[in-house]
Amino acid sequence: MADITLSSATRSNLLSLQRTTDLIDRTQGRLSTGKKVNSAIDDALSFFKARNLSDRASDLSTIKNNITEGINVVQTAVKSLESMEDVIKQMKALASTAKSEDSSTVRKTLASQFNDLASQLNHIVNDAEYNGVNLLNTSGETFELVFSEQTTTRRLDVDSTKLLAAQLGGGIDTAANDWASAANPDTSLTNIDSALTKVREEAQRFGTNAALMEIRKDFTEEMINTLEGGASQLVNADVNAESANMLALQTRQQLGTISLSIAQQSEQSVLRLF
Repeated sequence: MADITLSSATRSNLLSLQRTTDLIDRTQGRLSTGKKVNSAIDDALSFFKARNLSDRASDLSTIKNNITEGINVVQTAVKSLESMEDVIKQMKALASTAKSEDSSTVRKTLASQFNDLASQLNHIVNDAEYNGVNLLNTSGETFELVFSEQTTTRRLDVDSTKLLAAQLGGGIDTAANDWASAANPDTSLTNIDSALTKVREEAQRFGTNAALMEIRKDFTEEMINTLEGGASQLVNADVNAESANMLALQTRQQLGTISLSIAQQSEQSVLRLF
């Protein structure tokens, strides 16, 4: 078989068409995936930088979910403390009424109601649990919430407390001596005031912790958005620019095809002269 000989003009046009076709294929790939860097082959530096950013964003997303759970744990304690304060206020109202009541029978009835409320107070404390964590019925334990994916030292430690009625204000679990005498409610009132102070202090402490967690959650979410945005800038394609580039390449391809055809026709015309 005879070798096919191409003129320099034809060869040049064919090479130009091949380069244009390759560019069209690349642009089509970018438009179909929305990315200008799909693998390390396209741009190793950008590809691995983007991967590192995306990996950290993923790790922080887990941290953010943990913070959300932590907020729920602490908010459960705060809401429970608010309910406890309402119950203790009712207990105080009963003690105040008993203090001014002359009838020991009535005081005893009020004392029974007081004791019932104390039981309800304990129910609230024991029910103040979220996902297995209760910050109100045990002292000496610490709920740890880690804020960083890089080290566990960047965290918030929330100490638990024991706020059952027997531990509050010297003990408000029972009416003193069933309020047998008019002086007995005074002891209960003193303990109740101390209990209210303690409950409010703990509510403020847990509320402060919850507010800090919210701040860290917002910060973490902003970090995730920044990292994901940075990764996208490294690998994502500009669809508008790529679309315009595709149109230009298609036009170049058409012109290249025409140029190749003209070159071939010119060569054939020359050959006819011989």
